[in-house]
Amino acid sequence: MHRWLRWPTDPHRPRLAFGADYNPEQWPRHVWRDDVRAMRTAGVNIVSLAIFSWARLQPSADAWDFAWLDEVMDLLHAHDIAVDLATATASPPPWLTAAHPEILPVDRDGRTVWPGARQHWRATSPVFREHALRLVRALAARYGEHPALAAWHVNNELGCHNAYDYSDDAAAAFRVWLRERYGTLEELNRAWATTFWSQQYSDWQQLLPPRLAASHPNPTQQLDFKRFSSDALLAHLRAERDVLREATPEVPVTTNFLLMGETRGVDYAGWAVELDFLANDHYVEPGPQGSDELSFSANLVGNLAGGRPWYLMEHSTSAVNWQPVNVAKAPGEMARDSLTHVAHGADAVCFFQWRQSAGGAEKYHSAMIPHAGEDSAVFRAVVELGATLRGLAAVAGTPRTPARAAIVFDWDSWWASEQDSHPTDRLRYRQEALDWYSAFLELGIRADVVPAGGVWEGYELLIAPILYVVPSALAERLSGYVAAGGHLVTTYFSGIVDEHEHVWLGGYPGALRELLGIRIEEFAPLLDGQRAELDNGATGTLWTDRIDVTDPATEVLARYKTGEQAGRAAVTRRSAGGGSAAYVSTRLGAAGLTPVLAELAARAGVTSELPPDLRGAVELAVRGPHRFLINRTDRPVDVRAVAGPGAMLAPRAVMVTDQGGTP
Repeated sequence: MHRWLRWPTDPHRPRLAFGADYNPEQWPRHVWRDDVRAMRTAGVNIVSLAIFSWARLQPSADAWDFAWLDEVMDLLHAHDIAVDLATATASPPPWLTAAHPEILPVDRDGRTVWPGARQHWRATSPVFREHALRLVRALAARYGEHPALAAWHVNNELGCHNAYDYSDDAAAAFRVWLRERYGTLEELNRAWATTFWSQQYSDWQQLLPPRLAASHPNPTQQLDFKRFSSDALLAHLRAERDVLREATPEVPVTTNFLLMGETRGVDYAGWAVELDFLANDHYVEPGPQGSDELSFSANLVGNLAGGRPWYLMEHSTSAVNWQPVNVAKAPGEMARDSLTHVAHGADAVCFFQWRQSAGGAEKYHSAMIPHAGEDSAVFRAVVELGATLRGLAAVAGTPRTPARAAIVFDWDSWWASEQDSHPTDRLRYRQEALDWYSAFLELGIRADVVPAGGVWEGYELLIAPILYVVPSALAERLSGYVAAGGHLVTTYFSGIVDEHEHVWLGGYPGALRELLGIRIEEFAPLLDGQRAELDNGATGTLWTDRIDVTDPATEVLARYKTGEQAGRAAVTRRSAGGGSAAYVSTRLGAAGLTPVLAELAARAGVTSELPPDLRGAVELAVRGPHRFLINRTDRPVDVRAVAGPGAMLAPRAVMVTDQGGTP
């Protein structure tokens, strides 16, 4: 069930939430009143509070200090600013780790992860769980009825730094998880293929996480440990959530995902149903696909949320502090980033953080009020964004409008396809998915990013890149999708193994071989620097396949011109009933995929909703009657064809129109 923010005042008025993480404990009390005054100036209506406050709230095991938080909560409420109150469990205080070092994580090499940063705790530690839930109960009892409370914020970025723990606590919990999954040692031994390298287990106590080994650890053990680690963090989320729901059943509960870039420790598709509304943190990484990746991530969050509104919990006003080189955002970039999230379903735009820290590890991370203060370009842009969001209040609550095409995203395939002992260690699952997304944007075709376990049968065109893990049930779904008239496209290293990392025998692409009408006897990955030219003008890297066409209904859309595969099929398409199944056997990158996708989309009857001269220059996202036009270029774009006379879209800008084209 989706439950949105419990606004303290005028709860039924449509509005977009706007704010930041607020850390008043970093500042003297006299600064707090300046903060709420400036928040009102900026249009801030919500803040996340107490995220890293455990040591301040509980200075020792038997001492509590809520006075400062009482004052801040009351001050915010007096200025009509709602609070997303954190449970403060993300960073254990020094007294706890000193008294109980057994809560600290252990890495795969057996080294303890010591205090000094954050997230120095084990998800499977019963001692940590006991102390964390004690804090959660105290907060719920004290603030559950506070009028400023709009939502509960469980922990913070679960798994960002402690996704994998190899401690004895983790080993014990892993054994329990494995018994629940497999039931018997015989079934586990079969699933893990333990006859290889004399790994058969005769007692559950012999099972361990995949710690540092002399060679490559068992691949199914590695994959199961990734699944278990995500579930262990989820168990902690549930534990805190259940305390909050019992104490304050009317207050919605969320936690902030970290769905961006190569952050992969958590299967967010499995987490989405556990929360009252979804929240995500996102930071742009510089590069030619930086803004495309932002759109891709926001799109996926929106679809994990089932098209319902979600909360952008953190992004940056300007530079961050954790990249090798931290570049300030150009004018307009902050607003463009913010509104792209709104375009894909976010009803909250929030930042880390409100006031830029004077000390600590994140002191060079930008904020809504920078070190330069309110007399700064950043704060003026913040005020302008607040006004823009107030003007877009009618968008609030509007669901995302589904596209006709989709890209399937599968955490199991991401985790498993990049494990060791594979044909190449250069493969990057998420990059391949992002390249297809960029190709859709270049063609001006809206495409959703959807979880593999979700509902995707209604899409006319479905891209499933590097769908490495294909259980029999998924293979049947894909075959049924094509038989019902859907058009499937998949790529190299797809259909290869089942859910246990066992190869589908008989030739690649295994579970999808008959559907695609091709057979591959042996992989042909490319060495660094090697290229494979195609007769359609594209260039392949990373991978090629020695394809034999096995079905007369399979067309060859492109062939290799050079390399060992010269003359062989590179891109194929098999018609089946009203649908089709296509295969792309090499990495083409976004530019090389664009003409391939153009042909496949045309054959599927999927076209752009944009005029030809706007395709590639502008991204279109739709929420009900509201259309968002996002400039993907560094030049002004004439959008009169869709937005009416005189409409120009500035660089790094977003325009919102209704379906009639009125901005």
